[in-house]
Amino acid sequence: MDYSEYREHDGVGLAELVAGGEVSATELLDAAFDRYEKVNDRINAVVRTDRAAAGELAGELPAGGLLAGVPFLLKDLNQEWAGHPSSAGTGALSRVVATETAEVVCRWLNAGLLPFGRTNTPEFGAKPVTEPEAFGPARNPWSPDRTPGGSSGGSAAAVAAGIVPVAGASDGGGSIRIPAACCGLFGLKPGRGLVPAGPARAESFHGAASDGVLSRTVRDSAAALDAIVGADPAGPYSPAVPGRDFTTEIASEPSRLRIGFTAQSALGRPHPHATEALSDAARLLESLGHQVEPVSSPVDLDSLAVDFLRAWSVKLAASIDDAMAATGASEASFELDSRLLAAVGRAISGPEYSALLDRWHGYTRRLAEFHRDYDLLLTPGLAGPPVRVGELATGEPLRAAGRAALGLGLGRMLRASGMVDRVARENLRHVPYTQLANITGRPAMSVPLYWDPDGLPLGVQFVGPLAGEGMLFRLAAQLERARPWARREPPL
Repeated sequence: MDYSEYREHDGVGLAELVAGGEVSATELLDAAFDRYEKVNDRINAVVRTDRAAAGELAGELPAGGLLAGVPFLLKDLNQEWAGHPSSAGTGALSRVVATETAEVVCRWLNAGLLPFGRTNTPEFGAKPVTEPEAFGPARNPWSPDRTPGGSSGGSAAAVAAGIVPVAGASDGGGSIRIPAACCGLFGLKPGRGLVPAGPARAESFHGAASDGVLSRTVRDSAAALDAIVGADPAGPYSPAVPGRDFTTEIASEPSRLRIGFTAQSALGRPHPHATEALSDAARLLESLGHQVEPVSSPVDLDSLAVDFLRAWSVKLAASIDDAMAATGASEASFELDSRLLAAVGRAISGPEYSALLDRWHGYTRRLAEFHRDYDLLLTPGLAGPPVRVGELATGEPLRAAGRAALGLGLGRMLRASGMVDRVARENLRHVPYTQLANITGRPAMSVPLYWDPDGLPLGVQFVGPLAGEGMLFRLAAQLERARPWARREPPL
């Protein structure tokens, strides 16, 4: 199978070819690996491959799987596969072999997907760009001087470049939706608890983080998520599993929806292209019969940004501690930016953190009140076009000051100075819209409806209510039919 034929089909389409005997799973793996070898040196999307392991799986495909036989890539963060290294984007873990397989990976394997590699991610998934020191920056296939976003940036770049039609991703602050918006892809973050986090953890980041996928088509995301949703016997609670498969949902037209839209941000004025992407989406929705109107943000966005960053800094400190315990590595083995943010996290007291989580619940209540009046919240996916690779790198003066403070053990001083906060908020300024859905545990999706005059994608985000995944999928499929995007291909 040559690349033009391979790229013509999405994952479900490729699986249909395998099921019909028109092509073998091994031939699909060959096509995917050929594409990887041709383009990966330009985008650095895939950081590790194991063609042989995928080949062994190709001979034992399950019957009837909607994605059985389709080449796949796992994100190099938490999506462990026993016997294979999983680095979390850091050199300290690059040779650590997983001893057990993540539940979501088990379910993808049982569905017949064929992972042959792992995708680039920032260290511990801690940035909205994918530029780890251990593996080098991933690049956007639409413009290789631009970021594909983060933290699932390698997965997004691989899908956009045609290496695979669908790839593993995860989202703890926008890490599915940000790369989708950067790379012209579809990405849906499931709501809290719908996808298992085990066996390594009962839930990730208080349930704010979830595994999922990035894909070119809505039906590929629907099929890949159908394979993994459902309770984990070791999980903290049993989620309300959707009454219908997502692949069934996308065959139905959505009802007339009331959608509130806003470009409001506490971290700066959005770029004109971001506001035009939002207006364009609103016009399209109105043409499809939906009621669309401007709204104010349902929550205090400045407080939400601060509370997200504080919680993320504590999580990062714990990730570094876990990695040191597992490997014996020193703290100096990790990136300076990670250590600086972790120092802020270590300076946050237990009572402060408890109060922070109480405020998270307050944001959830405010968003639930919004959803009493509106079916969906619509925002830009990004505050502007994808930033240039290296644009968000911490400057040397701040790095020197940070090194000095860490050397003196002045973590509390770092927090009090606000220096690390300023750097972190500057990173979030470019992606201020996604964290709300994580904190509140609501489903949300990025839909690729807009390309700017320079040919760069700029997706828009929809945030749904509790258990709103089916509504989101129905709307996404309607938008895909109205404005097909899957055949758009970057000039790589």
